[in-house]
Amino acid sequence: MPGFETIGKEEKDHVNEILETGILMRYNFDNQRNNHWKAKEWEEAIQDKIQIRHAHLTSSGTTALITAVKALGIGAGDEIILPTFTFVASVEALIFCNVIPVFADVDETLTLSPESVLKAISPRTKAIMPVHMCGGMADLDQLNQIAKANDLYLIEDACQSIGGKFQNQYLGTIGDVGCFSFDFVKTITSGEGGAVLTQDSSIYEYAHQFSDHGHDHLGNDRGAEKHPTLGLNFRISELQAAVGLAQWHKLDEILSQQRKIKSIIKNELLQFPEIQFRKYPDPSGDNGSFLSIFLTDETMTRKVVENLKSEGIPCAYWYDNHWHYIKKWDHFKHLKNDETYFAEFRDLLPDYENQDFSISDQIISRTITFPISLKINEITAKELGKKITEIIINQYNKK
Repeated sequence: MPGFETIGKEEKDHVNEILETGILMRYNFDNQRNNHWKAKEWEEAIQDKIQIRHAHLTSSGTTALITAVKALGIGAGDEIILPTFTFVASVEALIFCNVIPVFADVDETLTLSPESVLKAISPRTKAIMPVHMCGGMADLDQLNQIAKANDLYLIEDACQSIGGKFQNQYLGTIGDVGCFSFDFVKTITSGEGGAVLTQDSSIYEYAHQFSDHGHDHLGNDRGAEKHPTLGLNFRISELQAAVGLAQWHKLDEILSQQRKIKSIIKNELLQFPEIQFRKYPDPSGDNGSFLSIFLTDETMTRKVVENLKSEGIPCAYWYDNHWHYIKKWDHFKHLKNDETYFAEFRDLLPDYENQDFSISDQIISRTITFPISLKINEITAKELGKKITEIIINQYNKK
């Protein structure tokens, strides 16, 4: 799953080039940097690989999401629809922009249900934000149609699906704007980092200005640059970009290994018909970083998870997770009572504590997800698949 499992000589060589110059900032200092521009080089490599006109690096996936929302002009009191199953950063980014998060259920793709999205649209809705969780993809055909029919933006949170595709297009390049994350456990890592992806030059211009205090980056005198917009410091450093650039050149190798190992494990699980698998709108586009299964009910799923963990098998039970599923987001559900926010903003927030997400609950409570390690070989993968299947069968036999 994570690119950090592949860190080696390539990353060290790129980092050493930066350390030798002493220029750790991505902008200016032209004469001292010995023509090393790691952030620029990485952005160009991303653009070439995924066929996107503009890629702009930021300090994290979260700051990439904030930048994307700001670049689209979405702000105070506007609504964005996103799934109940996502990393909490997707929600935090919207709150930071004074945008109202409106949740829609997931389906067995573990991403936004188009039917639920239709029900969530209101006069305040400005965008739909599918989150391509765990290496898979949302149904972008239907979501695109809904967005266009309702004059809404489509923002792809592709932070967990780098290298994945939908109908032969890379995830993150299909909507109006897309975002990647390169944090420590992502498919490609730079320790921390993110990217804003777009075909639209005006969105790009705002993104690269906003993420550097509003600098227009014209000329070679930083102090003389103008500030077309108010911004923040969401810059990536040359050290992070050096690691990320080396990692990026390993992407195809990483994806190939993930998909191979995942296929071997899944083939073993196919032996037991009670196990169901996550649905993919485009199975060939899965980046292979996770294997997600559904069991028959919550009780059975909890018992199997307990047994897997007792055997030391890494797995995630999202239904109890404090970071990825809405059920445990108490700090967020209490925002209506948080007086550090303007009353006008709090009044617009839905009553998250009492919303009905039983459709999502029914799916997530039966879901177990296995991370795919790049460190294991084919023999070990086969043994792991057999062990997982054995644990599940033994639990069903106890019913």
